[in-house]
Amino acid sequence: MGAGGRMAVPTSNSVEQEKPLKRVPCSKPPFTLGEVKKAVPPHCFERSLIHSFSCVVYDLSIAFLLYYISTSYFHLLPHPFPYVAWPIYWALQGCNLTGVWVIAHECGHHAFSDYQWVDDTVGLILHSSLLVPYFSWKHSHRRHHSNTGSLERDEVFVPKPKSQVGWYSKYLNNPPGRLLTLVITLTLGWPLYLAFNVSGRPYDRFACHYDPYGPIYSDRERLQIFISDVGLLAMTSFLYRVVLAKGFAWLVNVYVIPLLIVNAFLVMITYLQHTHITLPHYDSSEWDWLRGALATMDRDYGVLNKVFHNITDTHVAHHLFSTMPHYHAMEATKAIKPVLGEYYNFDGTPFYKAVWREARECHYVEPDEGDANKGVFWYRNEY
Repeated sequence: MGAGGRMAVPTSNSVEQEKPLKRVPCSKPPFTLGEVKKAVPPHCFERSLIHSFSCVVYDLSIAFLLYYISTSYFHLLPHPFPYVAWPIYWALQGCNLTGVWVIAHECGHHAFSDYQWVDDTVGLILHSSLLVPYFSWKHSHRRHHSNTGSLERDEVFVPKPKSQVGWYSKYLNNPPGRLLTLVITLTLGWPLYLAFNVSGRPYDRFACHYDPYGPIYSDRERLQIFISDVGLLAMTSFLYRVVLAKGFAWLVNVYVIPLLIVNAFLVMITYLQHTHITLPHYDSSEWDWLRGALATMDRDYGVLNKVFHNITDTHVAHHLFSTMPHYHAMEATKAIKPVLGEYYNFDGTPFYKAVWREARECHYVEPDEGDANKGVFWYRNEY
């Protein structure tokens, strides 16, 4: 494993074992992207419109089934069983809709089909239904993939050097402070990022995913940002009509709370993919695309790996080959491991433990004292 430490690595009998801390290599790898690609069976790069649509139909069928059961039968349950049934529905629907989110994300990478217009149409519909500006996020996320691990140009969860950390951070470096930070991050992190670029890269002026004329986008992308906004307005109008017909409480139970769970998982998944005490970040003197793409972490979410279409445990392969459909990513990951060697990173720590640990250990980044590689930055938590 490229990353070790207090990392729980599943064994053949599913017993977790502790491994000593070992940083991810930060030197230029002894292989090229082309060599890694040659190790992947060619069919893994083939996109099937039928297979991709079958995943959409499967997820939406489960979503409708959960909706039908909750709205048709929960009110018939004797007291206090509805108070148990609704949280179960929220959890199941939130996880299932996270899978829908992942498929829309795949559309943004042109990994859904061989037809760009199909990918964009499906992605726009699915993401708009989850109140995500499809094209806006597609373009900023593409820049994240182009600049992963760069302290100057990466788009999201860009760590700060110690000199730029807020004065209040050291007062949050305790269990209550970490809990408060995590709660705010998981509940408000996604809308704050979209609306105010919180945790994103700095721009020379206000950056917002809803603004077609914002600094995030080029002139040729602005029309698509307008289309994203129209998609959100259409979904908002639909939700308003639902409130008029069913009431706000009904909408909160059926849609809003599952959506909050989707947003929480989205933020957590992204955070854990790019935040680990063993992962390096680079300034412009050291960064290159391949090393940045390799500075990501595969994680284990148990049964949710399948629910989330393996975006969680095949993220390294996804950063290397972002147009590869998710249903080939497991096979590709297995194929590239021997080539990547210690450059492949996996942490089998349960995600609910991992998110707490990373919040405790990963506060800011600094280069090692006395290290000749001053452009390589590592996470720290001491103040």
